Amino acid sequence: MEMPALTKVELATLSLRALYEKNGYQPYRVGGFENYDLYMQNKNFLQSGDIITFTGANGGLMALRPDVTLSIVKSTKAGEERRLYYAADVFRKDNKSGEYREINQMGVEYVGGEGIAAEKEVLCLAAKSLSAIGGARLDLSHMELIEAMLAVFAQPEARAAALDALAKKSPHAMRAAAQSAALDEAETERLVRFTQINGGFDEALQTARSIVAGLPRSRAPQVAQAALDELAQLAEAVKQTGFTAIGLDFSIINDAAYYNGLIFQGFVQSAPRHVLGGGRYDNLMARFGKPQGAVGFALYMDEIMRAEEQAENGGEGGGYLNIALPKGRLGEKVYAMFEKAGLSCAGVLGESRKLVFEDDENRVRYFLVKPTDVDIYVEHGVADIGVVGKDVLLENGSDVLELLDMRLGKCRLAVAAPCGFAEDTAVPLRVATKYPNVARGYFAAMSREVEIIKLHGSMELAPLIGLSDVIVDIVETGSTLKENDMEVTADIAESSARLVANCASWRFKGVTIQNLLAKIREEV
Repeated sequence: MEMPALTKVELATLSLRALYEKNGYQPYRVGGFENYDLYMQNKNFLQSGDIITFTGANGGLMALRPDVTLSIVKSTKAGEERRLYYAADVFRKDNKSGEYREINQMGVEYVGGEGIAAEKEVLCLAAKSLSAIGGARLDLSHMELIEAMLAVFAQPEARAAALDALAKKSPHAMRAAAQSAALDEAETERLVRFTQINGGFDEALQTARSIVAGLPRSRAPQVAQAALDELAQLAEAVKQTGFTAIGLDFSIINDAAYYNGLIFQGFVQSAPRHVLGGGRYDNLMARFGKPQGAVGFALYMDEIMRAEEQAENGGEGGGYLNIALPKGRLGEKVYAMFEKAGLSCAGVLGESRKLVFEDDENRVRYFLVKPTDVDIYVEHGVADIGVVGKDVLLENGSDVLELLDMRLGKCRLAVAAPCGFAEDTAVPLRVATKYPNVARGYFAAMSREVEIIKLHGSMELAPLIGLSDVIVDIVETGSTLKENDMEVTADIAESSARLVANCASWRFKGVTIQNLLAKIREEV
């Protein structure tokens, strides 16, 4: 009987095992569950805070393993040096679907790995791992540099806003964060430039050095400079392995309570998000009372398998720039701007029922989608870029890069109530909205108990007929509220149309997207 051929991922798994063992890494045997307390005490380290639990035979609370690194750290003795690799399934809740997933991982951990020598060793193994998969890119970042650049934000709320702007590569959000913190113009522009760093490693490093060189002495520029010197040495070590697709991107951020120094991510074509992630986590070791350093990474084999299947089905798009265009008036305005930027496509604004339009000459493909779905298409990599309202991004919590405020469709998310409404704080506030996540988060920050009533239209009707006490909705002129004897009682956030990009597309189609950005900025 003829045996079935191994898939590329299965072949890659075998070659990775051989690679790690050849470099002195021993297999770590992973069980299926762990004491729940281990994860409860380190929830911020996990990608998902929702853990599958069950009661053990002794009555203790156990958990299906959502992470392997924590178990390795727990089982390591203080001062011990260990080179380990693992292949294991972990169990996590998908933040979007709410479903629990079994995720296949491979990983490398060098516990007790001190200094840049350990980082070179692990980072080169990461590069070789990506080479075994093919069509990959490795992006570097550094938590100490990020901390040094954002140290100017004194208040936790301002720092959180700046971190979010950096993670989304959002220059307008970073500018807003800097202005709200009353930073001067020079500091604001420095942070905006830092947010926009991208591209190949050497070019991006030169930009980063020019930014760091301008830091005042009070900002400890030597710390930032040392971080850049370290990254330069690491990139050079990786290049010596023959892997040259290296980038520098400070939108890669991990929790500073656990990570310090080098952090990195790996991307492959046709995968919508990173397939490899790692970094130095000395701070995590310290939380366990263990003084040695540690550095490692994990490969998400399920994402690699999906990317392989997508590529086989033509998922790379034949070199097209795929654009999710919102239907309606906003889409018409956006298309006019894209057309001026040289990305025209016949028939997009016609009367037909077609939803996909291609232009071979301009290498562009438009998808006409519902405005509230744009970010979903972009996040999942079906579209490389799209234009979507900030209100939708806030509601969906989309994992996309928010590159430009297009200043279209300006409005605000707000709380509104009937004129003269007197709130009874002794009972839950009934809130009608089509933005349940935004509303829930806003009132939770105020420690206000609420009952969320999700509606899809005519929000003003809900309090008028007693369905709700207040509403959370977008407000443009406020005329509809006035006509229904209602008024805004609190503003939540400003909203307008934003140009967003898929995280992986930004790496592989960055030049095309950057050229478009430059032209669109002239129109804004």
